[in-house]
Amino acid sequence: MALNETEIGLASEADVTGILDLQRKNLPDRGGALSVEFSRDWFTRAIAAMPVIVARRQGSVVGFLVSSAFSAHADVPIVQAMRAAYAGAADAYLYGPICVARSERGCGLAGRLFSALRRELPGREGVLFIRRDNPASLKAHARMGMREVAEFTHGDAVHVVLAYVG
Repeated sequence: MALNETEIGLASEADVTGILDLQRKNLPDRGGALSVEFSRDWFTRAIAAMPVIVARRQGSVVGFLVSSAFSAHADVPIVQAMRAAYAGAADAYLYGPICVARSERGCGLAGRLFSALRRELPGREGVLFIRRDNPASLKAHARMGMREVAEFTHGDAVHVVLAYVG
């Protein structure tokens, strides 16, 4: 791998600090679109339980994509609202959050993270939600082949539920 190439692979506990840093830069109070802030402990448990895909460039995390069991979000109101709108298949999992560093956007990194996740969870349904007022993310996910299956309102925002089979 050349020094400036992006490496895509399974996240390890060593990636959690970089994941948290990237998450922090993309929360709403910093102009980002992530809906929920997860803790170090949550990411450590997520990595141990299901595939979390990470993109690294020169040793820094520049993207991540989490897959997790719905039970890992039992106390998250927005996930509960999504599941009320669309429950998914019996073995479905939650896709996301996905986060790509601002410097890496528009280069296909989200699609590469998604392809890596699909290889890890073939044949299973992934379910996610995106705010209706985030057209860039909706367009990117539609290009990846995800389909709209429902819609719900949480707080003051309308969200679209998308699904795919890996």
